Amino acid sequence: MLRMMKVAVLIAAVAAIGSVGMNLMPRAAAAPSNDHSAHAAMPATTAGQHIAHLAAAGDIHANHAMDEIRWAAFARQAAPASASLPADDMGAVERLKASPRKGEFVTINVGGTPMRTWVVHPQGTARAPVVVVIQEIFGLSDWIRGVADQLAAEGFIAVAPDLLAGRGPDGGDSTSIAGNETMKVTLSLSEADLMARVKAAREYGLKLPQANGKSASVGFCFGGAASFALAANEPNLSAAVVYYGQAPTSEEALARIKAPVLGLYGGLKEDARIGATIAPTEAAMKKLGKAYEPRIFEGAAHGFLRAQTGANGANMKATQQAWPLTVAWIKKYAS
Repeated sequence: MLRMMKVAVLIAAVAAIGSVGMNLMPRAAAAPSNDHSAHAAMPATTAGQHIAHLAAAGDIHANHAMDEIRWAAFARQAAPASASLPADDMGAVERLKASPRKGEFVTINVGGTPMRTWVVHPQGTARAPVVVVIQEIFGLSDWIRGVADQLAAEGFIAVAPDLLAGRGPDGGDSTSIAGNETMKVTLSLSEADLMARVKAAREYGLKLPQANGKSASVGFCFGGAASFALAANEPNLSAAVVYYGQAPTSEEALARIKAPVLGLYGGLKEDARIGATIAPTEAAMKKLGKAYEPRIFEGAAHGFLRAQTGANGANMKATQQAWPLTVAWIKKYAS
């Protein structure tokens, strides 16, 4: 029943995406065209028709929602448990329950707004890098908390902010927003507001006694774009990891990046809209002398780390390759 409710929620939410748009970064000629304004002017259609139209046009969020709908049609099981990988979305809750690590919610003040934030500490007393874990368009989910826990298992201090804090009814956060509004509220965040929140999470982590003074960011889809944007807006970031998220499309923004960026992407065919941004980003970063290493996992779908049992095994294969790369990247540049 919960899974079917989630499907209905996603259908209703994606119908609003066309008019909200992805507003993290300015658009430039090298980037794929922004189809959202055209969709907003379309005559009213059913939610299902609207999703299908957006997906056919290459909208990354509509395609992500279509994946969710397809997955919900099957009795999916959680991916086999592996201590060296994050749990997928079906196994995150049980993994969190069994975690030996200290995870807690804290409150961070961001310009007068209290921001609920999930923090997980690594075991032991060794000094550790701080990793900001940036959510998808689904808010601060159990899956994102599970990713944070896995990062702590790798020896990092993981800080996952609730980017929707103060945006819910009566100033609530992700927990107070009805599912069919979550994506719309997430996409309504201005870049300035988003950066203020992820920077506040980073600064909180760096003040913890166990922090070693270095920091990284890891984000997924919407959060992947935010991770890339943080690299452009925080000169002291040590490393950034971008899972299937778009890069800033202005050369001026890319020129500000100092942190090495690792990009992890689904197949060019399976995630064509994001795939089309990789080569232009790589060329621009090379021109600017910036460290950017894209890895493409052919056959894997957008959102592969969360849906590990999808794409006929390709998502799991991508997860098994991408996660060790993530850990190694952060250790190389932030330890």
